[in-house]
Amino acid sequence: QVQLVESGGGLVQAGGSLRLSCAASGNPSGFSVMGWFRQAPGKERELVATTSSSGITRYRDSVQGRFDISRDNAKNTVYLQMNALKPEDTAIYYCNARYYGQDRWGQGTQVTVSS
Repeated sequence: QVQLVESGGGLVQAGGSLRLSCAASGNPSGFSVMGWFRQAPGKERELVATTSSSGITRYRDSVQGRFDISRDNAKNTVYLQMNALKPEDTAIYYCNARYYGQDRWGQGTQVTVSS
């Protein structure tokens, strides 16, 4: 059973930084794309950033230049460095990993940015 465990969420003032981590259990060679999604109250879940096993990254426009996704394949861990945070970044952030072609999700971690 593959499990994704997130950490690093919290409360921060606008302009501050947070770093999210997601550690996944399982066979390292089974993971392809890993990334982060978020869901704000009353809104649909949206893609934030993804990274392939070869390091190709993708960001939603609103976080480009502020967020940085990275990955340690040997540790099955994906990170999201979030800088210059804005109140509109407030959401529950979910780790996602494609494991042997199937999507797996973490339990989510709350990120709250105060103005």
